[in-house]
Amino acid sequence: MRRRLLVIGSIAAVAVATLAAIYLDREGRKDDGPFRTVRVDRGTVSETVTATGTISAVTTVQVGSQVSGIIARLHADYNSPVKRGQLLAELDPTPLQAQVEQRTADLTQAEVQKRNAEIAFHRAERLKEEGLQADADFDTARAAFDSAQAQVDMAAAALRQAKTSLSYARIYSPIDGVVVARQYDIGQTVAASFQAPTLFTIAEDLTKMQVLVDVDQSDIGRVAVGQSARFSVDAYPEEAFSGLISQIRLNATQNQNVVTYPVIVDVANPDRKLKPMMTADVTIEVSSVPDVLRVPNSALRFQPIDTDRSGSGSPRGAAPEGAPGGTESGRAAAGPSDPAARAARRQTVYVVGARGILSAVQVKTGLTDGRFTQILDGELHEGDRIAVGPATAKSAQGGSFPGVGQGSTRGGRRPF
Repeated sequence: MRRRLLVIGSIAAVAVATLAAIYLDREGRKDDGPFRTVRVDRGTVSETVTATGTISAVTTVQVGSQVSGIIARLHADYNSPVKRGQLLAELDPTPLQAQVEQRTADLTQAEVQKRNAEIAFHRAERLKEEGLQADADFDTARAAFDSAQAQVDMAAAALRQAKTSLSYARIYSPIDGVVVARQYDIGQTVAASFQAPTLFTIAEDLTKMQVLVDVDQSDIGRVAVGQSARFSVDAYPEEAFSGLISQIRLNATQNQNVVTYPVIVDVANPDRKLKPMMTADVTIEVSSVPDVLRVPNSALRFQPIDTDRSGSGSPRGAAPEGAPGGTESGRAAAGPSDPAARAARRQTVYVVGARGILSAVQVKTGLTDGRFTQILDGELHEGDRIAVGPATAKSAQGGSFPGVGQGSTRGGRRPF
């Protein structure tokens, strides 16, 4: 019995608390009228540029083969750490060794012919000194000797080339790094005809990565070297990574009339979570202002339906007719990349007063981050309650709001 009474008492307490909360909430909304409102506060507003990019190693080297042949041995595989000068693969050296032996024989033959031509030349030289050799025969013997010497030089060069090709059958790593890709297996034929085929792709240091970000041409003017960037990858959706912009490249690309510029973001990767070819969603912070008066962007977009029955007269902080930024809608459309244009923008917010009466307040706006906008000037104070929209769908479709008249443009209010 006692337990039952305790349960009933607990249920009753919860019900009373719920009813009290509902009552207090309704009482607190009486002053708002048929509007949803928020309070003006202070905080940080950061202007950002968003884009997508691809993660890669800072230095990536493609290791190829300069000679054709069959892969005989592989000494490295995927993810293998390698050192500079380490043997990665070997081609079958049989045909290359045969070429070396052939060029060696050619050199030997050329040297024999050179010795014979040399003997004939010296004989002709002695006979000429004794007056027993015609000048034409002497010249012929000298030309044959010079030609034989050239044939020896050519054979020696061909032998060196054959030995060099034989050395290319052994493929070494040019850098310290990690093998991230291997294109051939043992037994496959490498055909090096017009270009060197890639056998391995080696990333130098996976603890230092970079993000190649494609930034739209409309945003590239606000991006600068040294700015910070945040990004996320699908592999770690709950984790945020950060880096610094190190380079803005000029080789723009055009895809379906969209021009983008490559921006390089350097990122530390000590735990090697980031891997090559991951897609990153990048946010670049181009400017930030801390501890400023700010309002939600929905408050700047809010417009009462009727404006004739204004209960407040002229709006607070209204710019005089003809003043710069007073009613010119062109100033509201000023580009966000121009600080002077941002400072000249004037917009209107509506402060909710007693009994839900609206009071139009013109303010000068600054930076925006897509959610909040900085307030530079105007009769708006921290803690003011401003309207961001109708309280219900029914009131949004209705014909009037308290304290706002129909068709009046007093106070410099303009659509946004």
